[in-house]
Formats: sequence, structure tokens, C-alpha cells
Amino acid sequence: MALKAAGRVSLVDSVVEQLRTQLTEGEWAVGDRIPTEHELAELLGVGRNTVREAVRVLVHAGLLESRQGNGTFVRSTADPAAVLRGVRHAGALDVLELRVALEAEAARLAAVRRDTHDLLRLRAALTTLREQGDRDADADVAFHLAVVEATHNAAFREVYRFFSAQVHESLVEALGDRAMPPVDIDAHEALVAAIEAADPEAAEAQARELLRVPMETVAALTEGSR
Repeated sequence: MALKAAGRVSLVDSVVEQLRTQLTEGEWAVGDRIPTEHELAELLGVGRNTVREAVRVLVHAGLLESRQGNGTFVRSTADPAAVLRGVRHAGALDVLELRVALEAEAARLAAVRRDTHDLLRLRAALTTLREQGDRDADADVAFHLAVVEATHNAAFREVYRFFSAQVHESLVEALGDRAMPPVDIDAHEALVAAIEAADPEAAEAQARELLRVPMETVAALTEGSR
């Protein structure tokens, strides 16, 4: 039973990858209707159920769109999975540089768009960060997510939710037992103050300053390990 199940999953994965390749290489353009399940099954030499499951995977990934009664259409030819794999394989310093860019823009937008609820959430996250200790990773992530939430940009929020986990994984893999510097609570306080003051330039500057020491530390540690 186990071997049969594993084989079926592998077959679906194989079809997913073949269809993904067709999409990213431009075999079908955005808006095109792809061949029917029956046609794809014949072309790939697999059953229709296998094709159906593979298409569902690509619909969930945002590459395809199923329209009831009309067929399945190309929604995007840009593969998000490839982007995520690239982030996973990037070095710790590369990931931190991207984090600086994301958080600086998030801080700028938050200063412009924040409302009373956002400010209360930021203050609560800052209080938790102080109470939990300056090395509590979860409290720090929650604080930065509160800043991103204040942008009121759903795309920004979803990207950052994924990215914050990748930052942690990259740092753990790259640095091992070597410690990062403690979280600078005062720098976090200054960022909140700039957002409260509705000063986008100051908020962006504070976000960059907040990450300056971690950047310098990672640069020194990774350079020393080469």
C-alpha cells in the first residue's frame, strides 16, 4: 500500500513539473486556455485523475485558473515556487539585505497609513518585546509583523510572513552556534515613535538603523568563516 501511494504522488509531481516548465517557458501565454484533461492525459501518458490533481496544485500556486464550464486558463507564467527556492538557497547576508529593503519600505508606508488600531498593536508588540527579553525571536518577529500590518497592503503582508521565516532559517544555517547581537529595544522604540509621528522619512531611516548592527554582525561572521 505504501509503495503504491508513493508512486502515485511521484507521478503527480512529475506532471506538475512538466506543466510548470511549459508555463514558465512560454508554451502558453497568460490568458490562454490549456488543453483539456483528456488531451493532457494522452499527451503525458497518464490518467485523467493524475492530470486533475496536478492542475489543482498549479491552480493553488497561482499559475492556473479553473473556470467552471470553460476550462483551465493560464493566470501567470511567473513561478512563485522558483522565487521561494531561490530565497531558501541565498546566503544570510543576501537575505538580510532584502529584509532591510522590505522593512524600510514597510516602515515608510506604515507611517503614512497607520490608524489607531495599528498604533495600539505596535505599542503592545513593543511592550511584549521588552517583557520577553531582548533575545526572544518570536516577540521580535511579532513586532515587525505589526509594522507590516500597518501598511494595509495585503501583498506586502503575505510576502513578509513567508520571508520572516526564511530570515530565521537562513541565519540559523549560516551562523550555527555563533550568536547574533541582542535586539536593540531603544531602536524599536524610535521606529514606533516615527510611525506614530506620521513621519515616513524618519520611519524608513529608523528601520534601516535598526537593522544596521545585525547586518554588520552577519557580514563579519560570514566573512570570517570563508
